Order: sequence, then C-alpha cells, then structure tokens
Amino acid sequence: MDTQQPHEAQAESLQLAVDSLSPDYQAILSDEAMTFLTALVSQFSGRLDNLLARREARQEEFDQGKLPGFRADTAAIRKDKSWQIAGIPQPLQDRRVEITGPVDRKMVINALNSGAKVFMCCFEDATAPSWDNMVQGQINLRDANLGDMRYVDERRQKEYILNDQPALLIARPRGLHLPEQHIQYQGKAIPGCLMDFGLYFFHNYQSRARKGLGVYYYLPKLESMEEGEWWADVFRFTENYFGAQTGTIKATVLIETLPAVFEMDEILYAMRDYIVAMNCGRWDYIFSYIKTLKQHKDRILPDRHDVTMAQPFLTAYSQLLIATCHQRGALAMGGMSAFIPSKDPEEMKQVLEKVIEDKERESSNGHDGTWVAHPGLVETAMTVFNQRLGGKPNQLDYLPPAANDIKAEDLLAPCEGHRNEAGVRKNIRIALLYIEAWIRGLGCVPIHGLMEDAATAEISRANIWQWIHHGVTLDDGQLFTTALFRTWLAQEVASLKLELDANHPQRRFDDAAQLFDELSTSDEFAPFLTLPSYPLLVG
Repeated sequence: MDTQQPHEAQAESLQLAVDSLSPDYQAILSDEAMTFLTALVSQFSGRLDNLLARREARQEEFDQGKLPGFRADTAAIRKDKSWQIAGIPQPLQDRRVEITGPVDRKMVINALNSGAKVFMCCFEDATAPSWDNMVQGQINLRDANLGDMRYVDERRQKEYILNDQPALLIARPRGLHLPEQHIQYQGKAIPGCLMDFGLYFFHNYQSRARKGLGVYYYLPKLESMEEGEWWADVFRFTENYFGAQTGTIKATVLIETLPAVFEMDEILYAMRDYIVAMNCGRWDYIFSYIKTLKQHKDRILPDRHDVTMAQPFLTAYSQLLIATCHQRGALAMGGMSAFIPSKDPEEMKQVLEKVIEDKERESSNGHDGTWVAHPGLVETAMTVFNQRLGGKPNQLDYLPPAANDIKAEDLLAPCEGHRNEAGVRKNIRIALLYIEAWIRGLGCVPIHGLMEDAATAEISRANIWQWIHHGVTLDDGQLFTTALFRTWLAQEVASLKLELDANHPQRRFDDAAQLFDELSTSDEFAPFLTLPSYPLLVG
C-alpha cells in the first residue's frame, strides 16, 4: 500500500490496552493501520480537546441564562449567497429512503438487502461501543465493501448472504465526545471518532474506488462551525496521507443539536469541499433542546411522546434546514421513523398510517429523503417519496416558502403537552430497558413498538431530570419530586424483573437502575448518558 506518512516520526506509538488479538482483529489493527491512526490522533486529538472545552464553556453561558442564536461574527457567511458546496457525486444524489442500524453482521446484511437507497451503518447511537462491537464492526463493513459477506444463524439454521444490488453504504463514526479506552495515546484514551473514521477509510477506500465510489460518512452531534472545520481538516489530512483526490471523502452532517441549527450555513461553508447533505436528527435534537435549555424554566418540554415534528419549533427546524441546504446545493435529509412492524394487523395498520403521515410531511416540506429503522418499512417510505419526486432523484430546486421568515425565537419556542404519571412511567421503562441493554453491548433495542437507540433514551432521562430539577406539577396536581420518581422507578424495576429476569439471568437491571437514578436526580446534568455508562460496558 503506497502511503505518505508525514507525521510518523514525531508521533508516539498508540498502545493497545488489550491482552491479545485474534487473527481477524490483527488484520484490522495491522501495523500500517495503526501507523495511520497514530498520525490522525497525534495531529488532531489535542485540538479536539479544545473544541470539547469550548462546548462546556458555551453550555455554561446557556445555563446562566443566555439563549442560543445566530452568530454575529459569521454573518458575512450567511449573507453571501454566491458560494455553494463543491458538488454531490452521482452515487449520493438519490437518497430518498435510507435505513439505519448497528454494525452487527446479520443486521448489516439485512439493511444492505432492504431495498433502501442508502444504509447508514452506525458505530454511534445504534451500537454500544464495546471493544468487540467496534472491531467486529470494522470487519463487517470491510466485508460488505468487498461484496463477499455472509452470516449463518446457528440457532435458526438460517444463512444470510449479501445480494447483488445492495444499498449504498455510509458509515457513522462515534461522536466527538466518546473515547476509545482500549487504545491509548500518551496515557489517554483516544477519540472514538478517529478510530472509527480512520480504520474505515484505511480498509475500504481502495475497494470502494474500484467500484467508482468515494468513502462516505455521516457525522453526528456537531455543535459549531469550528467542529466542522476540524472534520474538514481530518478529511484533507487523510486524503493527502494516502495521495487521494480531494473530495474522495464526502460527508453528511446530522443537525441534531440546538447550537448547530444556528450555524448550518457556517458548517456547510467550513466543509464545502466535503459536505453533500445535512440531516434532521430529530430525536437527538429534542434531547439537545432539553440539555441546552435545561436551566430555563420557561422552556420545559412536555412528555416526549407529545413532542412530534408537527410542533411549530420542530417544523421551523425542518424548514430552515431544507432552505439552508438547498440554497447551497446540498441535500436535506429527513429524520427517523422509529416504528417497527407489528404482527397484529390492527397495530400494523396504525404503524403504516403514522409512517405515511410522517413521510408525507417530510416530503411536502421539501426533504430529499428520509430514514426508517426497519426493512419492513422501506417500501412504505419509498412509495411516499416516489410520489413526491416522480422521476427526479431529489428536490434540490425546492425552497420552503416560509423559511426566510424563520427567526431564532421560532426555533426556541417551547410547546405544550401532557405531564402525567403514564408518561413518566413510560420514560422510566424505556430508559431502564435501553440502558440495561446498552451495558450488555446492545445499542439498538425494540421497545413498545419503537426501535430505540441512545438518542431516544436520552430524551426519556432528560425529560425526567428537567421535571425533577424544576419541580414540575403533573396534570393531576402532584408535584414531581425525587421521592416520587424513586417510588415509580422501584416499581418499574420490580415489574421488569418479573417479566424478564426469570428467563434472562444475565440481565443487569440493578446496575441500570442505579445509573438511571444518578442521571435523573443529580444536581448536575450529565451531557451524555453514554459517558457514565461506558465503564459499565467495558468493565
């Protein structure tokens, strides 16, 4: 492999904090791959630390009463209507339905075979970042790109084989905040995002190039233009390292944090050589609204199940993203339908009605495509977008008529809804079930007819924290207190143990309940539940 290694001499070597590696793992963590990863980490991890510190400082300002808004120092970028992104390669122009899911081998095959245009394979919110999940995920994606992938389910005696026309594969690395404890640099865990990004590029850029494809990524949880610049520099460094053409790497950025919605033009500008689209990561966005404005008593959201995309502040978010992207030549992707098919005919009818309603709203708003969580809903979503797009691959030429009138206050407006015991108990069960599964290594969990990932669990625990913190009065007149929460938590834990523990002795509900209690009742709000959960996963 012909590579340029400009920083190898200056960088210390990475240290693996594992006892041994199987031959398959050794192939992924080869000397050449680790040399490249060392170059990435030595070049960019210090700057990333500064960006994360900047996040904390800005959040402190919000906690002291400041509201997010459009930046004065970057107004010239927003006002200049002449610049555009570099362009969208042909394979990325038609993305009317995308399916998302974890890096599990069987699920990768099923998603690629689903009939969706794109499969976003997730090292982040849909995958618990255990060492085995992260390295085996790289093996799975390498095999998927080689086109030679199969999996045998011994229990079901069923074989899964990749078909001849799989969906376009896009990888999502971990967020900037998540560490990888099993690889150390200068005595410190390396950024998980650099491991995921770097190993995926190293092992797949050549096989993809032979098919006429670049290396495509989804980037989660960005909050600022500066974070977009960081990723653009990572991309540029990587292309130079391997002697690849500029634009070999293309990225879609998830706008799933409240600060980022005010910097969409700036992120597009900073990443203009590499970015092709933005996505409405709606569930994380709702969580980020709560997290960012957690100390603002006048902006407490109702129960998460009342916070739908029909709410005005979320409609404004969708329309502004579409207008901003289309004005700059980028695609505007819609959000996730988390529903999963039901075997009950009446329930399935309701699921389809909800999915159709959601996708009709997105397509009529002007989105170029959408997400589903299950192969059984690809056809339904595809039908809706086919009706809207007709023979076109996208609707880049469409601008929402109301978008130019959207102001900061529209994006920050709270909404009304229920605040009741039923909603709290549902939040408790969802968070408990998800956290318990996550610390056992599962990041994508079907719960009550929805495919839950870290984002939806974050909303559940953030909802509860904010209501306790501000002493919300429930619809029946009860004051929602720590004591009341703990009573309901204990009851739900006992109920879940009766339902599930008898047949699943490996369940970890006590660990999950303790962590969930700490997350919900602590004076300080944990920025991400995955950070305090991580030691339980890898310990």
